[in-house]
Amino acid sequence: MDRLLSMEVFVAVVELGSLTAAAALHDMSPAMAAKHLKSLETRLGLRLMVRTTRRQSLTEAGQAYFARCKAILAEIRDAEQGAEAMREAPRGNLRITSTVSFGSFALTPVIADYLSTYPDVSVELSLSDLVEDLVASRYDLAVRIGEPADSGLIARGLGRYQMMVCAAPSYLERYGTPATPADLVRHQCLDFSYWSRRTGWRLGNGDGGETGYPSGRFVSNNGQALRQAALAGFGIVLQPELLLADDVRAGRLTPILRPYWPAARPISLLYPKDRQALPKLTTFVNFVVARFTP
Repeated sequence: MDRLLSMEVFVAVVELGSLTAAAALHDMSPAMAAKHLKSLETRLGLRLMVRTTRRQSLTEAGQAYFARCKAILAEIRDAEQGAEAMREAPRGNLRITSTVSFGSFALTPVIADYLSTYPDVSVELSLSDLVEDLVASRYDLAVRIGEPADSGLIARGLGRYQMMVCAAPSYLERYGTPATPADLVRHQCLDFSYWSRRTGWRLGNGDGGETGYPSGRFVSNNGQALRQAALAGFGIVLQPELLLADDVRAGRLTPILRPYWPAARPISLLYPKDRQALPKLTTFVNFVVARFTP
């Protein structure tokens, strides 16, 4: 028999003082209520109640079991109410993974505003340029650059991700400005370690194709480190516009090879279909999409 229902019937019998009243509360016959009590006693191997035609009383074991049943059933009710509340209002923790540059420069300020708007939600943001399995790693959402794969995830667009090639004015004065990607073999190229060592950068060649070239002497897995090396005048950097735009506006970096920049790629917010009904997720997705799309 249903163990939880048997426990509920037992508690009702004790609190209402009547097997008949407990049966009516649970919409069953007194005989069925008695079977639930008998099932508990058989499972436990203990007598829980002493019943006569006039009265019933708990045994010592029954008193202890009654207290534990009350506590267990209360915890179950609290858990169910908590789950229902999560479906009614945004609350709980959101685990998000994003690329380093977009997550730190573009997404984090939006997360801060979201948390100010929804005080019962917390966010754990993991930044990495390695693509992790969203479901296996138990993330609620992921930000991905490029066309989303057909993976059964829901994708919401957040705009376009433009890469740009830049160098410090001091570097260009010392070594000259490359006119085509082929000229880069004579320059220091600040390389990103997650890109293929075989192909190097991939820039347009003016004919609709792509061309690569050898990497330079400084390699890092962090765009901020490559930006700092470029600002120091050590080499040419290929990194996202959102990372370099302020330096370009201030004249600290100069855009070069603009006709050959990689085509802008889509930015997508991805999340599993089975989690879309939770208010913490739906409100966050709508909040972020509203910030990044016209």
